[in-house]
Amino acid sequence: MRELQVQELHELKEMFKDVKAFVKWVLLGILVGDIVGLVSVAFHFAVDYATKFRITHSFIVFMLPLGGLFIVWFYKALGVENDQGTNYVLVSCREEKTVPFKLTPLIFVGTTVTHLFGGSAGREGAALQMGSSISNTIGRLFKFDNSDMNIMSMCGMAAAFSALFGTPVTAAIFSIEVIHIGVMRFSALLPCIVASITGYLVSKYLGVSPTVFNIKQINTLDVSNMCRVLMLAVLCAFVSTFFCYVLKKTAKFYADYFENKYLRAAVGGIIIVVITLIAGTGDYNGMGMDVIKRMFNGRFPIYAFLLKTIFTAFTLGAGFKGGEIVPSFYVGAAFGNAVAPIFGISPAFGAGIGIISVFCGVTNCPVAALVLGVELFGAQGMVYYAAACAVSYMLSGYTSLYTSQKILYSKRRDERIDIMAK
Repeated sequence: MRELQVQELHELKEMFKDVKAFVKWVLLGILVGDIVGLVSVAFHFAVDYATKFRITHSFIVFMLPLGGLFIVWFYKALGVENDQGTNYVLVSCREEKTVPFKLTPLIFVGTTVTHLFGGSAGREGAALQMGSSISNTIGRLFKFDNSDMNIMSMCGMAAAFSALFGTPVTAAIFSIEVIHIGVMRFSALLPCIVASITGYLVSKYLGVSPTVFNIKQINTLDVSNMCRVLMLAVLCAFVSTFFCYVLKKTAKFYADYFENKYLRAAVGGIIIVVITLIAGTGDYNGMGMDVIKRMFNGRFPIYAFLLKTIFTAFTLGAGFKGGEIVPSFYVGAAFGNAVAPIFGISPAFGAGIGIISVFCGVTNCPVAALVLGVELFGAQGMVYYAAACAVSYMLSGYTSLYTSQKILYSKRRDERIDIMAK
């Protein structure tokens, strides 16, 4: 009888710990979601204004080299000369490393300047850094241990991604999936969900519209159409590998031949100006979200994905700031749009398959990519999205946008490999 009472007392204590942890992380999730959401909304409007100004004053692209010089100076002035970007954020979620608060104004200003002058970059990668920086600062104020700080970093990432893109479930899943490939950090699920939803609601309330695309024609589900989608997904997996390869090789080229960061930024800016003039359009500058939307309403040439890859590689490799995720959307949508008709798939549906397949390939996050497809396009094509993500995940190998991403389990066998992404 006494043993039974001891066991019941132990169960009550565990239940109390669960309730205590639940209340703690719900409150912290709301706090992080509110603060990061507000900063992300300000970031959204800053980048949006910069983009609109550039479009209406196209001559400003010629000032991109000066923008690059300013970014290098700004980072040096605030004492951050060896910026590792999102890679450092991922490391901070695994190790006893903190993300300094000064990263928030740095990435905020640096990304806005990049978009203002026409550099090809996204914003979600920048948002991940800001969110982690802010949530890390909150964690330090509460004097959290390393375990709680890791969860705080993931909360910040989820809130920022969700606030900017309007995909709260994808943001939460991505934040707990991207750290260790093969193992999802479910201890962070509740905090990330709460922070993500809160960030999303804050941004929606303040006038940031969620990102959605309308696919008017989705192929009916049968064996023939599934084979068509799978063939497209196979090609998209190789495109994702190519995208990562070009970005890394271009960054290495800059580092090898232009050790001085000021010279590197200036040369990179000049290169973007020149290839913009050669392309004869501003479609490859900035994020290109407006161009991605057009891909769901018409045909695009096959070289569009290649040009966007080149523009992004020469922008980020030179030291300009921003993310790689939206450019990967652009590359995937452009490739899928152009190639899909060959397989008897509509350009719009092909663009959708391209987005989630390439996103999966460059991040190694199949679950997040699947949920992204549902949140962006609706659930009608969910079976196709799942198949495309599975194919892309398997065939994209161990490449990644983030070299600090750790691959814990093999993509080919049920065995632990514990390697860093390439």
